[in-house]
Amino acid sequence: MSDKTYLQWPFFEDRHRQLAEELESWSAEHLINIDHGDTDNACKSLVKALGKAGWCLHSAVDPAGSATTLDVRSLCLIRETLARHDGLADFAFAMQGLGTGAVSLFGTKDQQNEWLTATRVGEAIAAFALTEPQSGSDVANSTMSATRDGNDYVLNGEKTWISNGGIADLYTLFARTGDAPGAKGLSAFIVPAGIPGFEVVERLQTIAPHPLARLQFTDCRIPASALLGQQGEGFKIAMSVLDVFRPTVAAAALGFARRALDAALDRVNLREVQGTLLAEFQMVQGHIADMSMNIDASALLVYRAAWLKDSGASRITREAAMAKLFSTEQAQKVIDQSVQLHGGDGVRTGCVVEKLYREIRALRIYEGASDVQKIIIARQTLAAHRDGK
Repeated sequence: MSDKTYLQWPFFEDRHRQLAEELESWSAEHLINIDHGDTDNACKSLVKALGKAGWCLHSAVDPAGSATTLDVRSLCLIRETLARHDGLADFAFAMQGLGTGAVSLFGTKDQQNEWLTATRVGEAIAAFALTEPQSGSDVANSTMSATRDGNDYVLNGEKTWISNGGIADLYTLFARTGDAPGAKGLSAFIVPAGIPGFEVVERLQTIAPHPLARLQFTDCRIPASALLGQQGEGFKIAMSVLDVFRPTVAAAALGFARRALDAALDRVNLREVQGTLLAEFQMVQGHIADMSMNIDASALLVYRAAWLKDSGASRITREAAMAKLFSTEQAQKVIDQSVQLHGGDGVRTGCVVEKLYREIRALRIYEGASDVQKIIIARQTLAAHRDGK
């Protein structure tokens, strides 16, 4: 049983504690032995299940409600819990939020009514189309174009490493509208799947299978009403969405790390070497201490960032970057230590920690690689110092 004492930290309200308890019970019943053999169908089934159970309601704002922000603490608690039970379930939930984040934060009521009504109940699948072959974390270097033509925009270019690519019903897509060079020239759009000129040209395979694809747009027409926010605001929109969802990536890493520690504790309390339990060896105790400490430190950074955003901070770029960098890097170390404590079983296909070892690696790359997070933290820290803050 994973540690739950952190739920008593002052970052949380009673509603968050109730959410965590209810999701834990649901996950224990519904996320047992998820078949990952057919990744596409597994994700579709998980989105439907999460939607039917009401968990996807937390992934986007309610079009009929008055709230214009997302509860980041709830998002983090959900991702942490789902990731601890099943990585693909976490992925399915996360993409419903990330894929519609711009619609939640910047969409008109018409746009929200059209799409969020469906994604919040698992009836439509969302995707976030930002990355291009030559511009991964360098968003300002995007070259995909959206040219205004009467009442339409015409899309030309390519996106790659797009999560839910090939199974999504809508894509939040970023393209250059020619307003200015660099970051100032980007705009955001809602693009439905299956329209003329939009093609899934390659499905991408990774060490921990997820639905991923390379997308091609050739003279693809979308109505001007598909624009999110104002023309030229695409970079601001993308960064605002990442401010919300980077802490949730850290929370997913935290969930993976907690599962790895649980597995390690089970192992060292059962396995004997020369008649002595592994748990009795001081070197093993040192590993357990490091794992436990780094998990708590990660949780503090994750829920500090989430609490700040929920408390009204307009931007949490530095705090979100710290949470993502530290938590994903430390989760990798915690999982590696757990594999080591499992010995040969730790690298056996099908072992829990072997699966975690494959699942954690991508989190240190997507939504801003670890080295990029260091640059963000340094620039934010230097700027604050110059400004005397």
